[in-house]
Amino acid sequence: MSSRVYRNAAIHTGTGGAPPAQAMAVDGETLLAVGTEAEVREAAGPGAELIDLDGAAVLPGLYDAHIHTAQYAQSLGAVDLRDVRSLDEALAAVAAHAARLRPGAWLFGGRWNSNTWNPPAQPDRYALDSVCPDLPVALPSVDGHTVWANSAALRLAGIDASTPDPVGGEIVRDANGEPTGILREAASYPLRDLMVSPDLRDLLRAAQEELLALGLTSVHDIDGEDCRAAYLQLRDAGELKLRVHKAIPMVHLEAAIAEGRRTGQGDDWVRTGPVKIFSDGALGSHTCHMSESFAGEHGNNGIAVTPYEELVALFSRAAGAGIAVATHAIGDLANHLVINAYEALGQTPGLRHRIEHAQHLRPGDLARMARLGIVASMQPVHCTSDIDLVDHLLAGHDLASYAWRGMLNVGVALAFGSDAPVEHPNPFAALYAAATRTRTDGTPVGGWQPEQRLSMAEAVTAHTLGAAYAAGEEERKGILTPGRLADFIAVDTDPYLESPEAVLRTKVLTTVVGGEVRWRRI
Repeated sequence: MSSRVYRNAAIHTGTGGAPPAQAMAVDGETLLAVGTEAEVREAAGPGAELIDLDGAAVLPGLYDAHIHTAQYAQSLGAVDLRDVRSLDEALAAVAAHAARLRPGAWLFGGRWNSNTWNPPAQPDRYALDSVCPDLPVALPSVDGHTVWANSAALRLAGIDASTPDPVGGEIVRDANGEPTGILREAASYPLRDLMVSPDLRDLLRAAQEELLALGLTSVHDIDGEDCRAAYLQLRDAGELKLRVHKAIPMVHLEAAIAEGRRTGQGDDWVRTGPVKIFSDGALGSHTCHMSESFAGEHGNNGIAVTPYEELVALFSRAAGAGIAVATHAIGDLANHLVINAYEALGQTPGLRHRIEHAQHLRPGDLARMARLGIVASMQPVHCTSDIDLVDHLLAGHDLASYAWRGMLNVGVALAFGSDAPVEHPNPFAALYAAATRTRTDGTPVGGWQPEQRLSMAEAVTAHTLGAAYAAGEEERKGILTPGRLADFIAVDTDPYLESPEAVLRTKVLTTVVGGEVRWRRI
């Protein structure tokens, strides 16, 4: 490949302090030179191909530190219940979608939120059976921690009145002990194992176009082994256009160790990531593990999906085999116990351990995270989506909630992502949420707990270099300097100069990965 010069742009390298560069030279997949156009063209030589970026602002490629790309890919053609506001609306959407499916197919989708239904009501399998009696239906809630299933799906999973609740999960039952179709946390795992798309490679190939159009050039994928296999197939076929840091599901940890998999292993397109472990549930499902009960639910402190002693054993097993740990923790007690477990693990040179979400912490635990070098992998839009839930369910709790400013102030490394399809994967919505702590309609005015806001520059860093740091890839990604990968985006809004509201409306013009244009707005 001959060298290329990308010119006529305001290039923010991500290094801080320096004025924007004018041009970049690319040799193969890496940056050769960044600076004035004259400097860059001299470095590239007379035969370099010139690519004009039309005066756009340029940023390092955005990096989603927590996304379920297989689930996102499936959701693009699945039933979407995010915006329904009643059980009847939900059932009508399911029925319409079921009519388009082939016999025997699973009905994927969901993302329902019964907290917002009028009237609020926990659905059951009989309601689903009334509109879809034959096809198996399993619909995760908006937070992904509760599944609403019909009778056909329960039968395929072998769940009936005699099935005991698993450790870290609950099969909700009626007065006669029969499963209602609501499965919380670990109780939903048998269904998730069955919900596998035979055409996942094709779905991921299409979904990467959507992600590239949003300015994402790298992802930390949190889905299963089928997703990893599909990405490896895409890479080997030369069809992969964005870079994947692939997590290991906890249930596959022993097999991964036996295969010799280690965090960081692979190439610049697909690398092995951390093992993903669940400590608790989610706020929307009322299952995150809290020190105090949820308001109005005396005795409900959430669910410890993985008991503390097992956390310590899993951390030790993974780290001893060279695999970093990423632990889901949302409630303050879950976060406290996970930090305790990382402290008990001790030093593990070369491995960066993480807490995924880290939403509600005891204030004193922020400094402990910093001292132990634990990365906070967080999703800013969760904050603005959950404002009403937090104010209602956690009223009176002494918490540091979505405490981005507090974390940075004590030295915690932040890595931003989306948790798509729980939230939309648009990274500019995340930057807006981090800088304003308001919903997209501007409420609450001044921001929710505004003392935890970040500057736009800090938010961009968390969504670029911070995510790269979490993966141990900061020497390859996250800033635009010679020798690093030529992954960058050209956008119509300069986040360093314009308002957060303008950043929210950003359109990506060009996405470059490995020095090649992988997506361009037409």
